[in-house]
Amino acid sequence: MKKNRLTLYILIAMFLGIGVGYMVNKTATPSFIAAFAPKVNLLTTIFLRLVQMIIAPLVFSTLVVGIAKLGDLKTVGRVGGKALLWFISASFASLLLGLLLVNIFKPGHGIHLTVHDAGNAKDVIGKTQSFSLETFVTHVFPKSIFEAMASNEILQIVIFSVFFGIATAALGDAGKVVIKGLDAVAHVILKMVAYVMAFAPLGVFGAIAAVIASNGLEVFKFYSFYLLYFILGIFLLWALLLLVGLLILKNKLPALLKRIIQPLIIAFSTTSSEAVFPKLTEELEKYGCNNKIVAFILPLGYSFNLDGSMMYMTFASLAIAQAYGIHLDLGTQLTMLIVLMLTSKGIAGVPRASLVVVTATCAMFNIPPEGIALILPIDHFCDMFRTATNVLGNALATSVVSKWEGALEYEQAA
Repeated sequence: MKKNRLTLYILIAMFLGIGVGYMVNKTATPSFIAAFAPKVNLLTTIFLRLVQMIIAPLVFSTLVVGIAKLGDLKTVGRVGGKALLWFISASFASLLLGLLLVNIFKPGHGIHLTVHDAGNAKDVIGKTQSFSLETFVTHVFPKSIFEAMASNEILQIVIFSVFFGIATAALGDAGKVVIKGLDAVAHVILKMVAYVMAFAPLGVFGAIAAVIASNGLEVFKFYSFYLLYFILGIFLLWALLLLVGLLILKNKLPALLKRIIQPLIIAFSTTSSEAVFPKLTEELEKYGCNNKIVAFILPLGYSFNLDGSMMYMTFASLAIAQAYGIHLDLGTQLTMLIVLMLTSKGIAGVPRASLVVVTATCAMFNIPPEGIALILPIDHFCDMFRTATNVLGNALATSVVSKWEGALEYEQAA
């Protein structure tokens, strides 16, 4: 009942945010709007900071306990291999779908350069100037676990936790004290999740009200075709993911979707996968996924399995090329697909990560990186859909690997 009540509050907050934002956009002066948007968005900032506060300890404690309980390195490799199979397959399918849609519908041909302010793209373009193999490696491998935790570098925390978990398991009985302690820490953090989630409706209201107040509903009209084709791609990707999930999970798929509906709504509203990581962990365990599998696969998925972002990267990159009248042959587009497959794996936790990768890719293929300004005005709305898709993809990945391992509770009961 409490869960349903929170979901209702979140939905109410969404519609209130749209209403308040639209009213401010239509009736207030530009100076008031400029002051209102950042202030109401502080509600979202508070919620996200509370969530980010518990991300690092939760990832570390659950992943170490998960790996240590899995036991030997052989088991870790087997489970990780199955997860990698899903991640690579889903990523490739997402990228290829984005490539096909943008070639069929050509959304870039309907975008007018004169509408946009290229200056808005400077902060994103600036982030890509040092985007290289060196920065990729430094982003993946931590030099200090405390620095990684302070900046919520999930992938770096995962790397440290994998080593720590394997070392703990190798100690045998001596490591059981550490496992028991971290297991208790994980349960304490998960208890904190319930307290933090009480702020979710406020965060949702602030995020929606701020963006509507600043841009108005007209942003949908200006970019209707771009949004329409992207949303169509998202629906097709959902259909593909759910079809594969149905083939593997069978009649237990509806129960999974019922469990993750609240995290999906929060992810959609706040455009933050991090905001639902703790809640998603809790719901997947309640669904029946083995807690050791959840603790191991879900953090990896947040770093390597970004299905919605993947589709958006090819879609946006090629749409920008179309807007500039740049023709890319099929071979070049497939090369771009492979580049995106690789470069996107090191940007987990980077703000506006998809835009950073898109801008870097455009520069690599001689597409003006300033073209990122074309999609900035509606990126927030696209981010809603791709973030929710990322959450769905990771929930399915964790559930499917649990099924492959015979580690779903309903199977054990049967």
